[in-house]
Formats: sequence, C-alpha cells, structure tokens
Amino acid sequence: MFVLAYLLNREFRAKPSIQSKEMTMNPAERSNAAPAELELRGVVALVTGSGRGIGRTVAEKLIEMGADVAIHDISEHAPAQYGESESLTTAAQTLARSGSRTMHVTGDISDENAVAMMANRVTTELGPVRILVNCAGGDIGAAGGKPSPNGALDISLADAAAVMQRNFFGTMLMCRAIAPGMAAAKTGSIINFGSLNAHQGVSPEVVYGCAKAAIVHYTRCLALELREAGVRVNAISPGPTKTARFLATRRHDPEKMREGPSLNRYATPAEIANVVGFLASRQSSFMTGQVLRVDGGVGLYAA
Repeated sequence: MFVLAYLLNREFRAKPSIQSKEMTMNPAERSNAAPAELELRGVVALVTGSGRGIGRTVAEKLIEMGADVAIHDISEHAPAQYGESESLTTAAQTLARSGSRTMHVTGDISDENAVAMMANRVTTELGPVRILVNCAGGDIGAAGGKPSPNGALDISLADAAAVMQRNFFGTMLMCRAIAPGMAAAKTGSIINFGSLNAHQGVSPEVVYGCAKAAIVHYTRCLALELREAGVRVNAISPGPTKTARFLATRRHDPEKMREGPSLNRYATPAEIANVVGFLASRQSSFMTGQVLRVDGGVGLYAA
C-alpha cells in the first residue's frame, strides 16, 4: 500500500501539465474569468419579443456573454406600453453601450413576409443567426389585451386564432426562417418559450396554454429533424415572473414578490435569462429536444 501511494504521488507530481488553466489562476483571476463554454463572442443572436420583459433581460444576458444581438418587438413603441423603455430604438441604444454589436427589427412574427424581411435584415447587418430565442408571444386576443371570455368553451374563435398565431405559428415561422441556415452551417441553438400553462390544465388562458403546449411539442419534433445537422432545439417553460407586464395585467400575491431563499415566490427575469444563456452556450452541447421548467418547483410532476 505504501509503495502504491508513493508511485501515485510521484506520477502526479511528474505531470503538472494536467492542471487546467483555471487551476493555475490566482483567486482574483478565477473570479473574473468566464468559462470558455460561456463565451459567445462574435456569435449572432436574434431574440424575439426583446424590447421589454423577459426578452429584454435575455438579450442583456447574451450580450454579457459576448454575443452580437438583434432585438425585436412588434412595433417601435411596444416597449413603452408598461414603461420599460421609450421605444425599441432607445432599448437598442442602451444595449449598444455594452460594446457588442446590436440592432433592432420590428415586425409581426405571425406574418411570414415580415419574418422573412426581419431575418434577411439581421443576416445582412450582423451576420448569420446562430442563436434564435423565440420569446415573443402572450395571451393577447384579436383586439389586443387578454381575450374575454377566455375559457375552454367560451373564447371567441377570433381570439383563439390570434393567440395561436402570436405564439405557436409565430414560433414556427421564426424557426422556418432561421433554422435552414443553421442546418447548412452545421451549428446553432434554438430556444423556444413554453410556459407553466403548457404542462397542466388551466382556466382561464386555455388556448394560451394549448399554444404553449404546441410549442413544447414542436420543439421536440424540430429537434429530431435537426439532430443530424448538429442544431440544438430546446425550450424553457417559465413560471410566473416579475415583469412589468405581469404586474400590470395579473393579480399577484404580495408574499411571492419578496426575494429570498424560499422558492415559493415569483421568478426574476434574470433567473429565466440565465437558463437561456446556458442553453445558448456550449455547456449544453449535448442537449436537444429538452424542456426545462424554470418555475421554482411549482410543477413538480413527471414531464
């Protein structure tokens, strides 16, 4: 036993080259160094619905990781609706102060021609998109605002169609515009947004839950089709999250507004964005077709 320990110790000391770069850093250098897998420097990302809310925080996270980011909203002044920014242009200018290349595009993701024009503009100005985050959506009816009534039997067909278009078909059209270029390049990551409502029976917001469930399953199907090309397609399903829109349009529990060690609370946008950053990075290089429920344990049940 003594001889074995001696030989092992001698072997380890004889090969210092096995130490990683991080092991040789001093504590200050280690704290300031991001893992190589998190570096997205020079990678072009397009984040839909990113003029405000979770999408805006996702864009900030990807920029923090080094990506060049195109932000999007349905109109120039959509980010002002809940007081988060004066306009999409203002939001893009704020993000550009980070030093990354940024741009902004507007358009309805349920309009195939508008999607094609947005994709072409981003590719022309920033380069081929290698990260697509489909964050745009929402329980918004034909006239704007939440459908009313909004149940399984009483929602109007016009409102139901609008919700499906804004969520499921919009996500599909964005993927159809961007994924072929990723497949041709044999690289890329697509992150779709589901919802807690996609995994459980809900009322109201029934069609919204159905649209998000469709996105979740579409994610799996698209992942299967793009698997051979090495393009990863995953989804996240957030629970209730403290965005300006959430606070303005939903009844909320003041007790769950508090931040602290308990997970029995609402998420912060940053907690959702961190998971998107992981899925966009090489740290998730062997993950595809997966759905991550980022809900603080609200949905503790089988997939």
